[in-house]
Amino acid sequence: MAGVTNRAYRRLCREFGSADAIYVCEMITARAIVERNEKTLHMMSFDDDESPRSMQLYGVDPVNLGEAVRIVAGEGWADHIDLNLGCPVPKVTKLGGGAALPYKRALLARIVDAMVTAAQPYGVPVTLKFRKGIDDDHLTFRDTGRIAEEGGVAAIALHARTAAQRYSGQADWDSIAELKAAVTTIPVLGNGDIFSADDAVAMMAHTGCDGVVVGRGCLGRPWLFAELAAALRGEPLPTPPRLGEVGAIMHRHATLLAEHHGEERGLRDLRKHMAWYLMGFPVGGDLRRSFAAISTVAELAGLIAQLDPDVPFPVDAGGPRGRQGSPGKVSLPYGWLDDPQDITVPRGADVMHSGG
Repeated sequence: MAGVTNRAYRRLCREFGSADAIYVCEMITARAIVERNEKTLHMMSFDDDESPRSMQLYGVDPVNLGEAVRIVAGEGWADHIDLNLGCPVPKVTKLGGGAALPYKRALLARIVDAMVTAAQPYGVPVTLKFRKGIDDDHLTFRDTGRIAEEGGVAAIALHARTAAQRYSGQADWDSIAELKAAVTTIPVLGNGDIFSADDAVAMMAHTGCDGVVVGRGCLGRPWLFAELAAALRGEPLPTPPRLGEVGAIMHRHATLLAEHHGEERGLRDLRKHMAWYLMGFPVGGDLRRSFAAISTVAELAGLIAQLDPDVPFPVDAGGPRGRQGSPGKVSLPYGWLDDPQDITVPRGADVMHSGG
């Protein structure tokens, strides 16, 4: 969720969701924390009242990840640290990071040990989120779960797709059930194809997992967390917002982004959200294009005023959102698949300064 779950969007989601949910920041590069990169420090910011403060890290080098955790935990920057082992983006996997990393079992074990050891004195839990594997011929999720459990990780989450699938096709919920049966001492969370509260309930019933992780399902739908909270408590779901309410949410999002980034950058950042917010609503093409080119909060307010506030939420707008694409070969470092026990860190693996 790089470029999406910044401080502004997390606040918006928290305003709808329950207090016991965790809203994770966008992916942060461990080396950039160690270098105290200015852009990264801005990405890492939390609201004063945000609790728990959940930080997601990217890295391939145990030394950098351990030092980053020591900084984050030791200086009180976050209450929870999650390692991203699920990102399938080529610029990440070609460096051995994200969804490519779990194939290197010995390297992953060193990383887990470095992070857990660094976080332990401060009482900060470390969790892992990962995929089934690189592709169907290189499945790693059972080994990853074992390494996490033995290494003192507090919880794990499985996105039930391979890296080669990217975001295409259907998530394999049976693999979540398999992981839950194999890992018995720490919580196992499920991820993949949760676009509604009913999806979350169905996943938990099908797999026996201890909770769910929502990614693309919340794009343009921060109120999904209110629906999830109600469903998991066995309560009636809140009425989906009409177009006028969605417009008010868009305006609130714009205001929060302007406060976080400044108006020019904040509204530029908001543009990608417009299609998600308006998905399925009967909004003309010219107006949609205007929303996708907004520059100021006042301009956005003028466009929102042109919407029919009484249009109900579309019944067919609950499906996949954001990236889908097609499956394809995963970009990997040269020789990456030769030896799963190799602990060599690829050269330049931790040079990224922002999420992928």
